[in-house]
Order: sequence, then structure tokens, then C-alpha cells
Amino acid sequence: DGFIDLNEATSEQLQTINGIGPAIAGRILDYRTRIGRFTSVDQLLDVSGIGTKTLQKIREKVKV
Repeated sequence: DGFIDLNEATSEQLQTINGIGPAIAGRILDYRTRIGRFTSVDQLLDVSGIGTKTLQKIREKVKV
């Protein structure tokens, strides 16, 4: 479907999204480890370095 699943993605897969580099990809993976699984794309706002503008840019590329 072209979406990257936040609960399955590797760091490398996350980095294919424009606006996500190695540091933020690592933080997403760390956050996922802490919470278990993402239940909403909006939870990305809880990841350091991702604000509303970044979320708007990447929302159409990710899913849970």
C-alpha cells in the first residue's frame, strides 16, 4: 500500500521518509520499544524532534 508501518519499520525504512534522519528514526524505535506498539500515528508527537509540522509532512507516508 506504500505506507511504512510504524510498528514494523526498521531505522533504514523510516529514513526513507523525507524529514526523518538517523536520529529521529532512532528515537521512534526507542519510543516504540518503551510503549510496546503504536496505536495512532499521532503518537509520533510524543517523540522528541517531531512536531506538528513534521507530523503533517510524514502522516501520508506512515500507518499503524
